[in-house]
Amino acid sequence: MTHTIFIDGEAGTTGLEIRERLKGRGELSFISLGEAERKDAGKRKEALNACDLAILCLPDDAAKEAVGLIDNPAVKVIDASTAYRTAGNWTYGFPELRPGQRDAVIESKRVSNPGCYPTGFLALVAPLVRAGVVPGYQALTVNAVSGYSGGGKSMIAEFEGADKAKAPPYRSYGLGLKHKHVPEMTLHAGLTREVLFAPSVGAYRQGMIVEVPLQLAALPTRTSVEVIHGALVEAYEDEMFVEVVDLEETEAMTGLTPEGLNGTNKLRLHVFGDREGEQVRLAALLDNLGKGASGAAVQNLNLMLGLWEGSGLGVEPHLGL
Repeated sequence: MTHTIFIDGEAGTTGLEIRERLKGRGELSFISLGEAERKDAGKRKEALNACDLAILCLPDDAAKEAVGLIDNPAVKVIDASTAYRTAGNWTYGFPELRPGQRDAVIESKRVSNPGCYPTGFLALVAPLVRAGVVPGYQALTVNAVSGYSGGGKSMIAEFEGADKAKAPPYRSYGLGLKHKHVPEMTLHAGLTREVLFAPSVGAYRQGMIVEVPLQLAALPTRTSVEVIHGALVEAYEDEMFVEVVDLEETEAMTGLTPEGLNGTNKLRLHVFGDREGEQVRLAALLDNLGKGASGAAVQNLNLMLGLWEGSGLGVEPHLGL
């Protein structure tokens, strides 16, 4: 059986990455619009209603407009914008998030692709909240750095354009503390208090590290590095794309590079800390264009269409990771 795919916004960074990951798959066919047709609402509506699954790689308002153009009840949608990530009538597209989430994605016709920063944060924190290691009312800080491709065309132009020599090697942003990822991270982690999110961008194209520092003495229940690590291992022990690094390996590490998983759909979690101490640094490593965007969209597409979950993502059914 062949499934027809339409990527609305395929000329953008995420759209191009998704199309590349879907290339050469015989079970998929594609509807593509020319440059002029992409600006024609009638042509877009026709394409949106003629496909089996639409992937929206658009700004929030344009994504909402696209959803409004769909009147064919059989069409399934993956939205890569932030428009529906906290919407109750959409499924959050992070299959590994919690027990039952993968089944929810499989059964859904409306899936919102997670943000790149939230993917790292939620992978680290949601299992700890669920296990009672971190209470839902805990005040948490998220420190993160991403490659500039995460900022879309404008940020890519800043670092790769004619004035790239003036681009900083590193800069913080989101200084108004109202970043659009905050509601997403807070809701899906099961927190009742907004996280303090401190994002930054480096002068490299892709890859990211998301860190959550924990003061163990500030937690209401006594815990340890081993307990935190064990909760993460238990949460992801059967997962294809999420790996929890052994404590012995993290203890031997002297650094972590954000580009370590580029080109993959993998997500690697680390628990750094002195086993006798009272401080822990949780760190997630991922490709912001992979598991943080296009890879996640392909994974969700596979699930929604009843295909092998790892298709187009560098794994085989008999090999796993």
